[in-house]
Amino acid sequence: MEFLIDYGIFLLKTITLIVIISIPFLIFFSSKNKESSSTGTLKITNLSDKLENMAGAVKFLTLNKNERKKLLKEKKKNLKAKKNKSISKPVYVLNFNGDIEASSVENLKEEITAILKSETKCQELVLRLESPGGTVIGYGLCAAQLQRLRDAGIKVTACVDKVAASGGYMMACVCNKIVSSPFAIIGSIGVVAAIPNFHKVLKKNDIDYELHTAGEYKRTITMFGETTPAGRKKFKEHLEDIHILFKDHIKKFRPSLNIKKIATGETWEGIKALEVGLVDEISTSDEYLLNLSKKHEIFEISYITKQTFQDRFSGFISETVTKLLVSLESFFDKNKYR
Repeated sequence: MEFLIDYGIFLLKTITLIVIISIPFLIFFSSKNKESSSTGTLKITNLSDKLENMAGAVKFLTLNKNERKKLLKEKKKNLKAKKNKSISKPVYVLNFNGDIEASSVENLKEEITAILKSETKCQELVLRLESPGGTVIGYGLCAAQLQRLRDAGIKVTACVDKVAASGGYMMACVCNKIVSSPFAIIGSIGVVAAIPNFHKVLKKNDIDYELHTAGEYKRTITMFGETTPAGRKKFKEHLEDIHILFKDHIKKFRPSLNIKKIATGETWEGIKALEVGLVDEISTSDEYLLNLSKKHEIFEISYITKQTFQDRFSGFISETVTKLLVSLESFFDKNKYR
């Protein structure tokens, strides 16, 4: 047990050191880039052409010389005819890979705005979603962005190949349909908050920490102040309030769900998630898009921003801290019964 405590303290010290070292760099580069606005470009890829070219390349290998000539001739003919033909009701594809802060929400916003501004009637919009969840603020905004599509009368399908948990599922449930791979992790409809408290450490080393507030509940639990029973109770009440909002959000979009059964914070694999009603269909995103490509042109839309050094550095810090926290939690989970 002593080893576990030492290991936990070591990880916390490492995280603290990384944060302390990074602060001056972040302040410096933030001031250097304060007046520069981040611009990006919209990239559109024809996935139907990509799929057709890949299939043609495989088929080409199996043909003899005359058959290859015939195939190339047909391809040129089809390409010429395609140029003169307008595309009706295409399928759009967006990708969202979520982190704790849902930082990709800005890209998602621009992609959705571009689609709505075009006023093009599409058959369906497919969101390839991967996220283990994160902050309520970030994922609440992501869900609100997807709501814009539904308000515009666009059918939205979320395809989950690996994970859509917590905030990830908050996004997914806004969609008209949720498609999951058989073993994707779905659910985690709950709220969690973990705050390390160093008050005893400071007290042991005769270090005073003063925190002055106006308002009874301006600060309930902090990293360095003493946690009072009243502060702990209020903090817990706030978590419960957020959980209620989360459940109300899910009931709004999936009213047939047994909310008491699924809003426990637990997760389900895709096949089990289908049984409890969290998803509507079992399939991989690749198979789902392949079936759509038989009748519709598919276009992948991505908003790409040029990252500054500040963006890359802060992203590295965020990813490092996240991995260390996950490592710490995983380590204690594995060893708590030993």
